[in-house]
Amino acid sequence: MATSRKYQFAVIATDVVVFTMRDNKLQVLLMKMTKEPYANSWAAPGGLVGASESPETAARRLLKEKTCLANVYLEQLATFGEVDRDPFGRVVSVAYLGLLPTGAAGAATVDSRSDAAWYPTSKLPKLAYDHSTMISVAVERLQNKLGYTTVAGQLLPKEFTLSELQQVYEIVLGRAIDKRNFRKKLLALELVQPTGRRQDGGAHRPAALYRFADAKPQVVNIL
Repeated sequence: MATSRKYQFAVIATDVVVFTMRDNKLQVLLMKMTKEPYANSWAAPGGLVGASESPETAARRLLKEKTCLANVYLEQLATFGEVDRDPFGRVVSVAYLGLLPTGAAGAATVDSRSDAAWYPTSKLPKLAYDHSTMISVAVERLQNKLGYTTVAGQLLPKEFTLSELQQVYEIVLGRAIDKRNFRKKLLALELVQPTGRRQDGGAHRPAALYRFADAKPQVVNIL
């Protein structure tokens, strides 16, 4: 049965594709749908942009309202405007890419919700709307940006080992990278700085902890 359309004219929505590293996998935050025709399907958190809001302001508001996440790194991803992308009417979505550090407190809050869950990007559930395409575009954007920015730092805690940083690159890119060349370039470009502290390695030698020289992503050729 066809769904009656709610909107006569086009309206603006926003969706946020939030990634984090969990269980050594790149995972995406999804919300469980309840309304037909997508009941029991999943979608990236989002909603309509208010008349007095910018798309980014709406994205941050909706993310906090629906998942309790705040202070998430966001950047505009793409506009999704296929005519039939939403069965309820003519809805154009300005999508955002969000990144959450490993072990961030907000991730635990998400875990406590029955309508939200983290899913590996390699094993997604049934998705509503065009969110399968949206997530694929977000993964590709992140992969590309690892090569020419320091955006990987947004997936790590403030202090990390060089092995942890390399692991983020390898998981997101889906391939191994040369350890020696990777570390040599990072240090030569002075992108990371030693903190003077070490991570307890248990049975192994404690590893030195580093932080990015600039907390905000910088444009620089890394790979």
